Amino acid sequence: MIDAAIVGLGRWGRALVGSVHGKSERIRFVREVDIACGSVLQDALDDASVQAVVLATPHSVHRAQAIAAARAGKHVFCEKPLALRAADARAMIGACERAGVVLAVGHNRRFWPAMRELKRLLAEGRLGRLLHIEGHNSNENSNQVTGGWRTLEEESPGGGLTGAGLHVLDAFIGLCGPVQRVHAQLNRYKEDLPPLDAMVATYRFASGMSGTLATVRATPFYWRVHVFGSSGSAEVLGETELVLRMSGRPAERLAFAPEDSVKAELEAFADAVERLAPYPIPAGEMLATVSAFEATVRSLRASRRASSRTPRTRRTPGSRPSPRRGRTRTRPTDP
Repeated sequence: MIDAAIVGLGRWGRALVGSVHGKSERIRFVREVDIACGSVLQDALDDASVQAVVLATPHSVHRAQAIAAARAGKHVFCEKPLALRAADARAMIGACERAGVVLAVGHNRRFWPAMRELKRLLAEGRLGRLLHIEGHNSNENSNQVTGGWRTLEEESPGGGLTGAGLHVLDAFIGLCGPVQRVHAQLNRYKEDLPPLDAMVATYRFASGMSGTLATVRATPFYWRVHVFGSSGSAEVLGETELVLRMSGRPAERLAFAPEDSVKAELEAFADAVERLAPYPIPAGEMLATVSAFEATVRSLRASRRASSRTPRTRRTPGSRPSPRRGRTRTRPTDP
């Protein structure tokens, strides 16, 4: 049993605690750090009974908190995004490696039964040569947020990218490998809260695959990840449904028993702390996800600047289109 401290008791911090409280034999929370109520991280770091910290805090402070925890010899589970910049993620990974402690990131969609089955199908080569991936994740959570740090552009850039789209982007990395190039666009329909916007991005992966990602704020919950290969395609719809389409065969719809993915990721973290199994998201993939996220945000900002500078003009016959704007390359992701 791993004794952990929860740092941050907002909506998601409480969800993390509730997922294992009285339900898990692998991890439990023995200390709470609620900065809003006056407690501080150092209280947990000074507590010898605390083996690990779980960070559900503003994204911009993840780096400092994770490094402080590592230096105190505490294992670290950090909610997504691990960091807003690849340089920060690299520093967190390095600090935990030097301290000999586990660093885990909370991407609970990886633990959904249908997503696990999709990864297995790809590992077995069932779809043939992989060609393209599409993903969409939207929800109405933003309608419930009327203020606070999650509404700030510096904490949650890119419209719905940080809150919902990042889950799809991480799924892309886990299934297809690192991103090489991205071109993204954000359509914002109003400026006040709650937000109303749509973000879309196209990706080129180092493997040569292409991909498209979309996320909308706000619309009823929807999750889809669809991988296309030379022999077939596999489409995940929600947590428990997968549609397999193979050449020359009728489509096969698979259903899986639901699981508590938040509990599963925390217990996987506990297994890694006790050296029973490595955490399912290795450091290289953590860094690749943050690198692709940062590149997507850069592309969105470049696209917005280009749109604000360029007047609308009508092309005449025979004229050449202007160079593409907003395309961004990712930086190397070696940890």
